[in-house]
Amino acid sequence: MKNTTQKIVMSALLAALVCVATMIVKIPSPLKGYINLGDCIVLLAGWLLSPVYGFLAAGIGSALADLFSGYVVYSPATFLIKGTMAIVAYYGFKLLNKKCRDIPSRIISGVFAEVLMIGGYFLFEGVLYGFAPSAVNIPANAVQGVAGLILGILLIRVFEKSKIKF
Repeated sequence: MKNTTQKIVMSALLAALVCVATMIVKIPSPLKGYINLGDCIVLLAGWLLSPVYGFLAAGIGSALADLFSGYVVYSPATFLIKGTMAIVAYYGFKLLNKKCRDIPSRIISGVFAEVLMIGGYFLFEGVLYGFAPSAVNIPANAVQGVAGLILGILLIRVFEKSKIKF
């Protein structure tokens, strides 16, 4: 990207996409959360934007989805967890892409980001509800992570083949 205005616009666009993708499909999970498809755009934000802009796009979009959906208590934690996921995806991809090909680098960096999401929500919900009850959401968050990773890989391939640049 050439200038700050373009970076802000692309970040805002991805934040809006994260919010919409998170809100379109919401499957309730056992402990007051929900499974969604926002992680695919969170990973895209990490892979396509710089760490700061990726963090903000992923964090703001996800936190807004929580606010709009009535999960206000989750919003601050979601901002930090999803924003950090984008940073992990960014740096993981940059480091791994030097040693292995594009898709394996994205898969591995995405797995690290999703593991961070699972652990982050386990800790947050553990503080809110207790750690034994919060363990119930680990499988649901893992399903969300796998779906987000698969869709994120498919979307990044579409972006690359279409020569869409950020």
